Parts: sequence; structure tokens; C-alpha cells
Amino acid sequence: MINLGNKLKTLRIQRQMTLKDVACRVGVSKSIVSAYENGSRRPSYEMLIKLARLFNVTTDYLLGLEQKKQLDLSGLTIAQQESLYNLVSVMRQPYEPVE
Repeated sequence: MINLGNKLKTLRIQRQMTLKDVACRVGVSKSIVSAYENGSRRPSYEMLIKLARLFNVTTDYLLGLEQKKQLDLSGLTIAQQESLYNLVSVMRQPYEPVE
């Protein structure tokens, strides 16, 4: 769980959340969240699940067992979601330079 703290901090910053924001959302003090981020304290299994749900990632991702992140598409219309899926599909195709 060496990377857990770094991952939590990165996710928090990416979502423009403060320590207090995260703490309120998962029901602990901001000093506990800070301790998770700096590695001086490890979250319980229940807290790990709460943090994963908050940041919309898997517990495996937080623990460093899974490298991919999930993209939160909530709030987008079905048409917008399909457009993103199509864009990803195009981006995965091999690049062929035009001559």
C-alpha cells in the first residue's frame, strides 16, 4: 500500500477537494485523511471502500493492484456517453500516417 497515500492525494487534488471535503464525505476528521495521504495511517476495509466510491475508482486501483482508472460519465446524456465511447474506439486504432 505504498502508493495509496499518493493516489488518494492525487485523486483529491484532481477533483479540487480539500482534506476537509474528503473527511466530511467519508465521515472522519481531516487529520485522519491527511494521515492516509502521508502514509502514517492505513484505512480500514470499510474506509477503503468509502474512499473508492467517493473517487469512483476500484479498491484494487487504490491498493496499486489495478492501473487503469474509471471515467465518471454521470451527468452526461446517452448521446454524449456514446460519443466518448466512439472517440476512445477511434483512438485505440493503430495510427497509419497519410502519404
